Amino acid sequence: MNKIKKYILNHKIISALFLIVLLAVIYFIYSKATSTAGDTRYLTTKVAKGTIVSSIIGSGQVSSLSQVDIKTKVSGEVTYVAASNGQKIQKGGLLAKIDSTDAEKSVRDAEINLASAKLSLEKLKIQNSADNISAGLLKAYTDGFSAVSNTFLDLPSIMNGLEDDLNNSNLSENTARISGKTAENYRSLADNAYYNADASINTSRSFYRTLNNNSSKVDVEKSINSTYDSAILVLNAIKDIRSFVDYMAEDTGKTSEFSTFQNSLSTEASTMSAHVDSLLNAKTSIANNKDSSQNSSLDIQGGEISVQQKQNALQDAKDKLADYFIKAPFDGTLANISIKQSDQVGSGTTVATFITPKQLAEISMNEVDVAKIKIGQKATLTFDAIPDLSISGLVADVDTIGTVSQGVVTYIVKVSFDTQDDRIKPSMSVSAAIITAAKQDVLLVPNSAVKSQNGTSYVEMFDAPIIPPTDGLIGSISKIAPNKITVEIGIVSDSQTEIISGIKEGDEIVSRTITPKTTATAAAPSLFGSTGTSGRARSN
Repeated sequence: MNKIKKYILNHKIISALFLIVLLAVIYFIYSKATSTAGDTRYLTTKVAKGTIVSSIIGSGQVSSLSQVDIKTKVSGEVTYVAASNGQKIQKGGLLAKIDSTDAEKSVRDAEINLASAKLSLEKLKIQNSADNISAGLLKAYTDGFSAVSNTFLDLPSIMNGLEDDLNNSNLSENTARISGKTAENYRSLADNAYYNADASINTSRSFYRTLNNNSSKVDVEKSINSTYDSAILVLNAIKDIRSFVDYMAEDTGKTSEFSTFQNSLSTEASTMSAHVDSLLNAKTSIANNKDSSQNSSLDIQGGEISVQQKQNALQDAKDKLADYFIKAPFDGTLANISIKQSDQVGSGTTVATFITPKQLAEISMNEVDVAKIKIGQKATLTFDAIPDLSISGLVADVDTIGTVSQGVVTYIVKVSFDTQDDRIKPSMSVSAAIITAAKQDVLLVPNSAVKSQNGTSYVEMFDAPIIPPTDGLIGSISKIAPNKITVEIGIVSDSQTEIISGIKEGDEIVSRTITPKTTATAAAPSLFGSTGTSGRARSN
């Protein structure tokens, strides 16, 4: 028996030691993977489109009374009362109407603004169509190639004339007779400028001769740029030779002997200036057309955003107009209507009491959350007593006056059930997730990716993708800090944020930054509930 007990004890000890080693290895791997020591690390994610739902959570009880006060959402004069006490009304049935003249005007203005935005977008699409842009770019390349051809037609005679000027015996003899280094310096500058221009021309001309009308746009643009550079060097050579000739004419006093040189140099300078202008115009035209091609998509995107904004404004105006028509939120009986035609009512005024066979949930909300809740918003209801039940509902009523208890203000929000279930009993605990906003097909990023500075929201993005980690740690290392990109945000859910502008789908942004931290050296947490630290223990 003792041997059996000893065996069992040894087995337990070995199992415990094995468990300790296993936990130590797991802790080591986890510590290494999540370590923040060393370099700053970045986790990134790609911007994607999706659906975002923003909701507010509250709890309360199932109401024992199926009675709702119908309240106005706007102020104004009652122009029509459509129902009377005791009348049964179906969901959506009209109870009364408030003067909606201004709201109708707002809808008309919003419709006009939307039509104008759509027209502007269509004009942008036509102006920036691929055909128009391609035609402009094609003409720029064609004009540039012609400018190159015209330049090389004149360059041989100009360069020959410059060479003749430099080799003219009269100019050389007068240079030799003048004492001092000034004439030689002018001569040296002129010679160097000429040879630099000649070398550049030979290179650009050799490349030009390989081209034809079917050559690639890249090669044509390369020829335009190299010919322009050569033409600038020729102009510089003409300038330096002219400076040399002018100095010689002035120093020798033999102005008439050098006038022929001066006249020919002026003519050559004029010709080259015209070629330089043509080549520069071609370069500029190509660059502008390329910019137009790149910017056209941005212009159209801006126009589309404008249209979407106008559509949203129109929908807001229509929603506002609907508030002037007081309707039954669901089937029921009108127990009491307290307004008559020509009455002036304010926003939040109770105009009728409605009795409904539907069950209601009374949800308690704080003053911050209740400001975001409106009648008609959808909700999802769950019940503590019935875990497998989840039903939809609508906000039917919102308290206009809160209840103060121990300094905390709460408001009751009544939510009607879309479906009935016999298992639901009065006073049961209920939780409601009220949807305050929802959008489909919008740009979404994690909440952790959006930061704020001086009231402006921004995300961080690298100029180029960073290399994924290969060392087993979380996040990638970059010695260059990411750029801050200002963004406009929309609605926010528990985990995601809508991005209205600033970035586009597919952009890779920083979702989390892990910064290095300096901490005291510490041992791994003990399996027996204590933590050891390095260094000598201090007695108390």
